[in-house]
Amino acid sequence: MNVKQYPAVVIHSLAEGRKVLAFRQPVTLLSPRGAALFAGTLWWRALLKRLREGQPEIPLHDILDCADASGLALGALRIGQRSIVLDPTAPGWAAVTAVAASLGGEVLAVPPLALDMSNPADVRRLQDWLQVRPAPRDSNDAVS
Repeated sequence: MNVKQYPAVVIHSLAEGRKVLAFRQPVTLLSPRGAALFAGTLWWRALLKRLREGQPEIPLHDILDCADASGLALGALRIGQRSIVLDPTAPGWAAVTAVAASLGGEVLAVPPLALDMSNPADVRRLQDWLQVRPAPRDSNDAVS
């Protein structure tokens, strides 16, 4: 499984997630750095459940950042989280990646490039960041 190629946005709350989804564009929601350590894996799963219930038709991918906490990463995988960020220097990193692969998940060594909803400048850029742009068409497909 590879990370979906949707624009990524870091969210810190349900309200921020709803602001992002209000644009009705495909998106990757990324937890804050180390969120598994300070907010917990269940917080992230509950937050995503609420967001998905409110906007089930929007293509959505999510990633939980576990910093260097291998145990929390394994716990997140056990409860259904399929994409996580885990520092490659974390103890047991290879074991965590093997477990993730066996469950159809993925472990990222670094988070994807993302806007952060806690940054006012990024919030102002959100609409452009999420804008889906069509791929350039081959000139042979042009209609005269």
